[in-house]
Amino acid sequence: MKILVVDDSSTMRRIIKNTLNRLGYSDLFEGEHGVQAWEVLQQNDDIEVLITDWNMPEMNGLELVKKVRAEDKYVDMPIIMVTTEGGKSEVITALKAGVNNYIVKPFTPQVLKEKLEAVLGTAD
Repeated sequence: MKILVVDDSSTMRRIIKNTLNRLGYSDLFEGEHGVQAWEVLQQNDDIEVLITDWNMPEMNGLELVKKVRAEDKYVDMPIIMVTTEGGKSEVITALKAGVNNYIVKPFTPQVLKEKLEAVLGTAD
């Protein structure tokens, strides 16, 4: 399964990718911001899951989610927002934009595992 991890923090991208590796996902792509993530999506038609931060330069995560959801081919792609924005209004805004699940930083590997399984429908 191909997963795209987008965060302007290289440390956070590494944490998420290491967690995904431990969960058995090894086909991982990354982007520093929404513009880069969009380019990666255009070059790799078979990416199946998007995990994105909200606060990033150039194109933030919310703008990225809206752009992805505007394309028919990505309408069913699971999207998880991983962000420090933990307020109720931010969660609602993200869900309305098309995010399938939401993780507030800091988070544990278990939380990422549970949210990913939930969007993939693989939870026990």
